[in-house]
Amino acid sequence: METKPALEATLVQEFVGNAHGNFERVKELLTQEPALINATWDWGGGDFETALGAASHMGNKQIANYLLEHGARLDIFAAAMLGKLDVVKAALEAYPEMVNTPGPHGIPLVTHAEAGGADAKAVLDYINSLED
Repeated sequence: METKPALEATLVQEFVGNAHGNFERVKELLTQEPALINATWDWGGGDFETALGAASHMGNKQIANYLLEHGARLDIFAAAMLGKLDVVKAALEAYPEMVNTPGPHGIPLVTHAEAGGADAKAVLDYINSLED
């Protein structure tokens, strides 16, 4: 398998940073460099974040869905925000301790579900039922 050079760190940081809310810039950067789709930025101290992770804790469904449509790797945090109850249930049934696993910036799973609003209410209710 051919080894490719690492992506420019400033480009990864810009992509992940903009995925918090700048949809137009995310599209521009991904068009410019498709390999950014699963790139991860380390904000420091092991606080790793992908663009999907950024969109997820911000509740930005437009960016999250765009990234998923372009090959981003779905994780439990994005699934929670997007209201994908079957995905969240399957993950938590297999690994119940994940309900307490922090996401990017230490943001908990329940907060991602809250960020999803009405679309994620069933996920939020399910997570809250586990804590009772």
